[in-house]
Amino acid sequence: MTGLYCAHIARCAILPTFLPLILAGCSDAPTANVPLTDAALAAVSNNAGAPSDILARQIDDLFAKDGLGETRALLVYHNGTLVAERYGAGYSKDTRFVGWSMAKTVTAVMIGMLVADGRLRLDESVPEPRWNRPGDPRGEITLRQLLQMRAGLRHTEAGDPPYESSEVRMLFLDGRDDMADWATSQPLEAEPGAKFEYSSNTTVILADVAARVLTNSSDPDTRRDAVETYLQTRLFGPIGMDSIVTEYDANGTLIGGSLMHASARDWGKFGEFLRNGGSVRGAQIVPRKWIDFMTSPSTRSPHYGGQTWLNRPTGDNQHPLFPDRAPETMFAAIGHMGQYVLVSPTQGLTIVRLGHSTSEERPPMLQELADIMELYPVR
Repeated sequence: MTGLYCAHIARCAILPTFLPLILAGCSDAPTANVPLTDAALAAVSNNAGAPSDILARQIDDLFAKDGLGETRALLVYHNGTLVAERYGAGYSKDTRFVGWSMAKTVTAVMIGMLVADGRLRLDESVPEPRWNRPGDPRGEITLRQLLQMRAGLRHTEAGDPPYESSEVRMLFLDGRDDMADWATSQPLEAEPGAKFEYSSNTTVILADVAARVLTNSSDPDTRRDAVETYLQTRLFGPIGMDSIVTEYDANGTLIGGSLMHASARDWGKFGEFLRNGGSVRGAQIVPRKWIDFMTSPSTRSPHYGGQTWLNRPTGDNQHPLFPDRAPETMFAAIGHMGQYVLVSPTQGLTIVRLGHSTSEERPPMLQELADIMELYPVR
């Protein structure tokens, strides 16, 4: 309802009998008095680990409130159990949702498994032939620096105009057929390790590194099959992410920074896998110390670890999470337009939110997610 109509209500003092009913329709009126639908109530378990009616209300706010964008899926796991699950119209448990940059966190786990296998080393130069030529300063870039987004390469994630950004050029324009070639061809703009700069190009380089150690072949089909087989047998299969679909460029390189599609439940399984320190049903898929690395800040970014966002204060009002309302140990996989897998080990909590929110809508939407998280005490 518009502000003009609500102002009209205020002038209608002669209608006190109807005023409470009319006010309930104003967009800024509280929703607590609006009865929840049966579907909203049914989305929450009776043993949710929090008051079911309050949890249902707060989940309903994410779907119903103006100014938050479109929530298409919302899942809450508590102590390993799915306790709340709701979908927007046209979506269901079988829908595959693109994770966008949540894929970066998946790619980091794959790199961790290759490190555990002894096929890569965290603090050695990466096996990138272009950089390993004599005199090329990019040969100093380490795997750790790539993972922590501090390689120093000239990668601009958001450009003005947008088509000038490194991400858009790599994904859709002159770099689209061989994304890793485009990403690795960019020069240094800072000393390796010196500064944090978020970059989807960097994650594609990591995906290319994985392909290089899994196969010596330059054939696109062989590269794709080597990476896909590794992911399916070592990660997706054990976790139970049966719905996941990964995309590759024409050179057979995993588009590991953005293009992975999975059901909301499978994104939740991935979050639970991280919450449990890289294990599934007692089987350690990746060393726990690797998850510790991914969820620890680098020397250049208190709010970012290894391809994973951290709920740690930066001293800046702009933050991708909410350090004032949840434990510092909380971390997240975050994707473009409002895709979130929020993991809080000390609360036994994993929350998945998938949908579409603009940059203006995301901050208030995050506060609604924080409302849900605050229902659960720190153990």
